[in-house]
Amino acid sequence: MDQDSDNESDILSASMHSEAMSDRSTDTSYIVDRSMRSGSPVSVVSLTESMQARMYRQEYGRGLNNYSDVYRLAADDEELDRLSKQHDMFVDIMGGKYVPPMASVMADDVPGETKACLDIGCGSGSWIMDVAHDFPHCSAVAVDLIPMQSPSMPPNLRSEVDDVNLGLEHFYGDFNVVHARLISSGIKDYHLLVDQIGFVLRPGGLIDISEFDFYLYDKDHKRIEVDMDGVGPPWWARWMTLTRQAIKDIGGDVDAATHLLDWVNANPLFEDAVYREFWLPVVAPPPSPDDSEFMKSFYAKMHEDVSAFMGSARPLLLGSGLPEDLMNTLEANMKQEMVDRKIAQYTRLQCVYARKKVRR
Repeated sequence: MDQDSDNESDILSASMHSEAMSDRSTDTSYIVDRSMRSGSPVSVVSLTESMQARMYRQEYGRGLNNYSDVYRLAADDEELDRLSKQHDMFVDIMGGKYVPPMASVMADDVPGETKACLDIGCGSGSWIMDVAHDFPHCSAVAVDLIPMQSPSMPPNLRSEVDDVNLGLEHFYGDFNVVHARLISSGIKDYHLLVDQIGFVLRPGGLIDISEFDFYLYDKDHKRIEVDMDGVGPPWWARWMTLTRQAIKDIGGDVDAATHLLDWVNANPLFEDAVYREFWLPVVAPPPSPDDSEFMKSFYAKMHEDVSAFMGSARPLLLGSGLPEDLMNTLEANMKQEMVDRKIAQYTRLQCVYARKKVRR
């Protein structure tokens, strides 16, 4: 194996392992506020000024959703642009848009049944838009704390404003695929969410979930431990520790990524679970003449993504009580750390997909 291949397998390695109820909320968001749910086939909500004021609030120069106090990352146009670019990057590193069972699960092969796909916490909507285009026979639903506003949404896709912390009972038995990516910072009980997805899926359906664990790791993939009180390098690891604590303090499930596989395996509704992990460089390793063009491009995309994420999390950290002068110090040093590339720091993306059992 040449040096380029070594680098790519180290950075983008996906290790795969095939692995052969709690009480649920009765007060769903469907009951709480029906007006926040768009009706099919009308997919795009025209936001009036009063609706804008209802759905968004401004904090520390960024727009946040006004529907949940748990999710406090930015939800404005700048953040949606970041998420769209991040989706394209994930397609590259994961080897495609979808996990392997997706095509067969979504095939138009059951007479009288319309296949259906739910994207929980859709963000910019890039993934569910791909689904709606690639499977035009299906019904696609995008759920988030803000509505999708793409002018090119296909007629088989609808957007719903919904806080899934309030429950998913109104979706039980409706979907062949349920997808969720990087939503744990806004989820109070991810174990309960996995449990409810089992009921949302139809028999034979597909759960596809991916999360970060809000830790950073060194070049040997060992966790970088920093204390909460110090101020010094590695700056990104320190910032991530503060971000993790701020999310935890307001109720986000920061440990969800670590338990995804265990939760899915322990759920009697699921089978054939597959685990994958991807090590993504928040701070890239020192440049090497052996770096492939793919890796150079990937490092540049990661640099852009994490730089934008830094700004997205600023309201969360300042709102947690972090002094602004310390925030500015952290950000300045984090930016320099990415330029210098002396201490590589990685985040771990943990992904699980599985099938819902078919009763025999």
